[in-house]
Amino acid sequence: MSDPAIVLGVIGADCHSVGNKIMDVFFSGEGFRVVNLGVMVSQLEFVDAAIETDAAAILVSSLYGHGEIDCQGLRDLCIEKGLDRIILYAGGNLVVGKTPGAEVEEKFRAMGFDRVFRPDVDLKEAAALLRSDIEARRAEAS
Repeated sequence: MSDPAIVLGVIGADCHSVGNKIMDVFFSGEGFRVVNLGVMVSQLEFVDAAIETDAAAILVSSLYGHGEIDCQGLRDLCIEKGLDRIILYAGGNLVVGKTPGAEVEEKFRAMGFDRVFRPDVDLKEAAALLRSDIEARRAEAS
């Protein structure tokens, strides 16, 4: 598989940048073409960047706990803009409080995200899952 493009950024009013930079360097090193939008990214900016770069996936992070609010409707926006098949990942401190991980995952899956990651995710595992998900999505399309 050629180097797939992925769009990543920190959604909403969240300005936590360290993890974003780590993800950029890591996924670039894993052979992905990373389009890093940085921090305080709107849903529309994610979608527009994915369209412009023909991205296979959008990776949304949030550490300030309001990801649940900021991510609502992202899948619908993707569909509206013609990105029906885009892979959506979310990760970080996505909700306020000590909500069990399974409950957070269930909420984000219901919003149309393909995978949901805790802040302590093994990035090697995430990269392997992403590559596998991209290959599967491409196989479905052909």
